Amino acid sequence: MSILLVRHGETSGNANRVIQTPETPLSERGLAQARRLAARLRGRGVGLVVTSDLARARMTAECVRDATGAPLRFDPGLQERSFGDLRGTPYADLDEDPFAAGYVPPGGESWEDLHRRTDAVWERVVRMSDQAEGDLVVVTHGLVCHSLLSRRLELEPGVEAPPGFANTSVTVVEPGPPWRVRLLNCTAHLAVDRGPGPPPGSGLQV
Repeated sequence: MSILLVRHGETSGNANRVIQTPETPLSERGLAQARRLAARLRGRGVGLVVTSDLARARMTAECVRDATGAPLRFDPGLQERSFGDLRGTPYADLDEDPFAAGYVPPGGESWEDLHRRTDAVWERVVRMSDQAEGDLVVVTHGLVCHSLLSRRLELEPGVEAPPGFANTSVTVVEPGPPWRVRLLNCTAHLAVDRGPGPPPGSGLQV
């Protein structure tokens, strides 16, 4: 059994480089990515899917549920970092780097806020993994994956953290301490999907 961290499929906000709102759905390309992800996981023995309740993650997780037959749970702790008043703003229109250390978006979460939230949700993920009869698929967002990878997970020697997580990327984690990553940011199921969006893992993006 393993824990599979999955970033949601692509949205118009991803493609157009806009800080997303909670209700942003998957684009048609994102839905196609989610279906390819689901086909990849169909025969893997998924015991449970848990997801952020934001629309783009929920839609991705529903594709996995439909393909695998695994039960689906929602956990708001898996939501993307909140950028508050910046949501809906193109990156090109920002005066500051929203990902900079120490920057707190107006009405949003600091990095420290996000880290505290991901610490709490990781403990719940671990408990769910212990109870799941098969792999646990965790559908979440890029900065949640980044927070977990930088602080709670362990990479193999010589493996470097990616600058960002690709849409519907799969990261496979051993289901016990030290939470070693066995497969990182993998998009093999998207081998024929190289559309106009940013290249896989090209940088932090919400």
